[in-house]
Amino acid sequence: MEFDYIIIGAGSAGCVVANRLASNNRFSVCLLEAGGKDNYPWIHIPVGYFKTMGNPRTDWCYRTQPDNGLNGRSINWPRGKILGGSSSINGLLYVRGQPEDFEHWRQLGNEGWAWNDVLPYFKKTENWEGAPDDLRGKGGPIQVSKNRVDRDIVKAWLEAAVNKGYKWTDDYNQESQEGVGYFQMTMANGLRCSAAKAYLSPLKGQKNIDIFTNVQTTKILIEKKVAIGVEVIMGGKRKKIRARKEVILCAGAIGSPQVLMLSGLGDQ
Repeated sequence: MEFDYIIIGAGSAGCVVANRLASNNRFSVCLLEAGGKDNYPWIHIPVGYFKTMGNPRTDWCYRTQPDNGLNGRSINWPRGKILGGSSSINGLLYVRGQPEDFEHWRQLGNEGWAWNDVLPYFKKTENWEGAPDDLRGKGGPIQVSKNRVDRDIVKAWLEAAVNKGYKWTDDYNQESQEGVGYFQMTMANGLRCSAAKAYLSPLKGQKNIDIFTNVQTTKILIEKKVAIGVEVIMGGKRKKIRARKEVILCAGAIGSPQVLMLSGLGDQ
């Protein structure tokens, strides 16, 4: 098999990259996912993360090394093993991150990572259901909803925090996250909006993208310091897929370094 682009991992990043490349219609795209399809009903029901986290069907079920700071305990480290990756099994909370962190990364020399550099991309990705705002996006693929749960105990906790002097924030995804308030969620019409739902669903029917599930990437094939393809286990057989242009690694914080090391790059 041969494609213009091969994308390893159909998690949050892989789904976006696949959408951008396939929407161009000029390139052939191969998207490889080690997990299965996102047709498990509990993925799409918001409370379903109780059924997907810790479930080997949808979660890699990683655990950390024992930690002295945790009295020697090892804790769960959920990672999505499904189309959409962790965006298909997480708690649906939508948190951009602290602007000061982005500024710090830029100060360390990472050009393009300042808050004002990444803000347009946050706005482009989201369809915020709240009031129009210069810092929030409308019409993007990721549906972001305001809090739908109204519980007396939560309201009492928030009131107590404000009474103690904590700042109330109606939108912590603005330029300041300080304070207390309600979470925003990646959902619409009562259903989860995963990266697969937002970015892969619109590609259905397109002939220039092939999405392979239950395919484990074992290494990136490199010739003369150039990535020319990948080796995978597909249907129980070891196969090679060639890339005419690029191999793009989007296997997550654990999977990406693992694939690199299996490919002979980095620590052995």
